Amino acid sequence: MILVRWLHLLAMAFFVGGQLMLAAVVVPVLRGGDRERLRAVARGFAIGTLVALAVLAATGAAMASHFHDWSRGELHVKLGLVGLALVLIVAHMRRPAWRALDGAVFLVSLAIVWLGVDLAH
Repeated sequence: MILVRWLHLLAMAFFVGGQLMLAAVVVPVLRGGDRERLRAVARGFAIGTLVALAVLAATGAAMASHFHDWSRGELHVKLGLVGLALVLIVAHMRRPAWRALDGAVFLVSLAIVWLGVDLAH
């Protein structure tokens, strides 16, 4: 189970850390000039995000089953926020110019991490 938890944390670090890196470094540097390069970075991160989300879903389900967490309220809230994050991500893919979606995805991601720490055994 330690490997499953490690993979879960690695995928979470990629997803949340990648958002932080994009917001704090990449977008401010590339926004002013090289729009095509910014799109290429965003596409690359999107592919990594899909892989990370698949790993998070598989490892999260495995841990919830192993630790018998499916009935915990914290997990239900976390799963609801995961659903909200997915809706926000899809909305962001359709409307990338809506900057508020970036912040909303990030804040929801932080709340998911908080609940994950709370659920940790």
